[in-house]
Amino acid sequence: MLTITLYLVSAALAPPAAAQDSREIPAAIYTDPVPDSEYPARMETLHIPSGGESINGIAYLAGGPGPHPTLVICHGWPGNEKNLDLAQAVRRAGWNAVTFNYRGFWGSPGSFRFAQNPEDAAAVLAFLRDPANAAALGVDPDRMAILGHSMGGWVAAMTAGRDDRLLGMGLISAANMGWVGRLEPDDLAQRAAGNAETLADTTPELMAEELIANRNAFDFLQFAPQLAGKSNLILSSDDGLTSMTDALVEAIRKEGGSQVVAIHEATDHSWSSKRIALQAYVIRWLEMLPGSGS
Repeated sequence: MLTITLYLVSAALAPPAAAQDSREIPAAIYTDPVPDSEYPARMETLHIPSGGESINGIAYLAGGPGPHPTLVICHGWPGNEKNLDLAQAVRRAGWNAVTFNYRGFWGSPGSFRFAQNPEDAAAVLAFLRDPANAAALGVDPDRMAILGHSMGGWVAAMTAGRDDRLLGMGLISAANMGWVGRLEPDDLAQRAAGNAETLADTTPELMAEELIANRNAFDFLQFAPQLAGKSNLILSSDDGLTSMTDALVEAIRKEGGSQVVAIHEATDHSWSSKRIALQAYVIRWLEMLPGSGS
C-alpha cells in the first residue's frame, strides 16, 4: 500500500486516535450548529435535467446566510451505501451537501448505462452553478468539490478531470471501472448480476459488454494530469480495490500533483467500522480547501 501525504499540514488528517477522543474529532461530527432563525438549515428535493430526463437528488443545505461551499456526493453501484450520515456531518460543518441518483438508478428515470454516470454528475454541477438555482439553494459556484464512493469514486475522478472549476476531488474506496472492464467476461457478468437490483432497463450481460467495450475510455488514470492541479483526498480500505487508487495516486504524483492525501483504513468497502473516522477525514480535507469557510 502506497500511503503518502503531501499536504502542507498532513498531521491534520491523521486518524483521530481511533475516533475515541472527542477532542480529536471535528466538532461537526458530534455537535449541532447554533440555529439560525433567519437562514435555517434545511433539505430540498431536487429534479435535475440530464440527458433528457430529470434525475432526483437531495440538497442538505447549511444554516446561515451563505452562500456556502458545496460538496457533491456520488454513490456507487448499486448505491446501497449512500453516505447520508456523511452528508449530514458535512452540512453541520458549514458546507452544503448534495446527493443524487444517476439515470436508471433508485427511481431516477431513464435507462442505466455506465457512460451516463459522469454525465449526470456534470449535470448536477451545472444545475448548482445556474445563477437562479445557486441563489435559491445558497450555493457558491466558485467553491465546489466532488466526492464519490466505490463506482461513485470513478464518477468523481472522471468528472473532476473534466472540470477545471472544482476545488477538489475525494474518493472513498474507489473502483476504476476501466480496470473492471478488463476482467474475464463471465466473471464480470457475475459481478454485474449482484449489482442490478435497483437498475432500470439493463441486464448483467449489457453491463458487462459496456464495461469491456469501454475499458480504455473508462480508465480514470487518463485524468491524472488534470487532477494534479487539484486537492485530492484518496481513501482506501480492505476491499481489494486499493491497487486501483494507489495507481491513481502514483499517476497524479508523476504529473507533479502536490495536493494529494492517501489514507488506508482496515475496514470493509462500506467503511462500516470507520464511519466516524471517514467523516473526520472528509471534513478536515474540506477545511483545507481554498475559501472553505462559510
